[in-house]
Parts: sequence; structure tokens; C-alpha cells
Amino acid sequence: MCIKVLGISTSPRIKGNSDLLLRRALQGAESTGANTEYVHLADYKIGPCIECNYCYSSGICVLNDDYPKLLEKLLSIDRLIFATPIFFMNVCAQAKILIDRGQCLWVRKYILKKELISPERNRRAMAIAVGGSKSMKQLDCVRLTMKAYFDSLQTKYTCGLYVNKIDARGDITTHPSALDEAYRLGALLADTSLASGSKPVEIELT
Repeated sequence: MCIKVLGISTSPRIKGNSDLLLRRALQGAESTGANTEYVHLADYKIGPCIECNYCYSSGICVLNDDYPKLLEKLLSIDRLIFATPIFFMNVCAQAKILIDRGQCLWVRKYILKKELISPERNRRAMAIAVGGSKSMKQLDCVRLTMKAYFDSLQTKYTCGLYVNKIDARGDITTHPSALDEAYRLGALLADTSLASGSKPVEIELT
């Protein structure tokens, strides 16, 4: 079976630092024979959750925009790589809008008790986050947010690459260990031989 890997770049900058790491991680996944797709979130028109609670009866978001199109992709793949820059100690605004629209997924799972996906599919996810701050606490905030989002997607958090003190566009290209780790973790994520109960692999680089 060919593994399908979706990479979502939430950065407002094309070829920003988190975006470049995502592309490298997808290359790593491709090295295992996986079929990959890159998505730049800015290409989709997705508005914020308005907390109307319509989804509490249906499990479906009532807002009419591009979210259903992207959700279809999210539910069809085997692996997800989610990349974000860090703004004010957490994911960027674009990423947070997408995550918050996942409220309908949380409702389906925890309120309506409906499975989104068969548990046998063994879906897995990777987080990539890059921040300019020296503080390592910013990484904790992102990690918690991403774990909660992956859980709503019934996708196991398998690995994460977190880099701080990188700010200007393209600075990550001067950090070869980050690029190497992105490739390695991308390949690890796509590896079908990895035991489903394995502890998440997390790399923090400064």
C-alpha cells in the first residue's frame, strides 16, 4: 500500500522557515516511496469558528467556505505534517483558524461518539514549528495545541521538530541539522514498519 502524506504549510510566507522544513520533511517521506502532497493554507479561504454550536447536532460545520475541501484531504490521507511559525508563543493565526474549525471534529468524537476514521488505518502526524524567540517555553505551547488538534483528527502524534532563534526568511537554510532532522523525521513518519505504540520522537534545536 502506498502511504499518502499531506503537508500543510500555515506560514503566511511562501518559503519561510517552517515552510522550507515542511518541504524537506516531504522529501524525506518521498524517499520511502510515499505519495506526498503540499498545501499552502493561504490558498484556501477559511474563516474562524463562530461558536454557533450547529455542529453539536450534526458534527458538521455550517460555514460555507473552503474548509470542507481541505477537510476531505485531511480525512483521506495516512500521514499529516503540519508546519507553523510561532507567533506570540503559539501557532500562527492562519494555523489557529484551521485548528479552531476542528471543533466539529471534536464534537463528532467526544459529544456525538462517532468515529471519523476506522482506527485500523493507523494514521500518524508530525508537527514542525519555528520561532524567533530564545525562550523554549514557546515550543511547549505549540506542542500542546498540535497534540489536541491531531487527537481531534484521530491521528497519532508521532514526531515533532521544534526550532527556536530562527526569524528572518530563509535563516533555516543556515541550520543544516534542522534540515537533516526534517528529512529524517519525514521518512520516519512514512515508515510503515514503525510500531504503532512507539513513543513520539521530538527534536528541539536552537
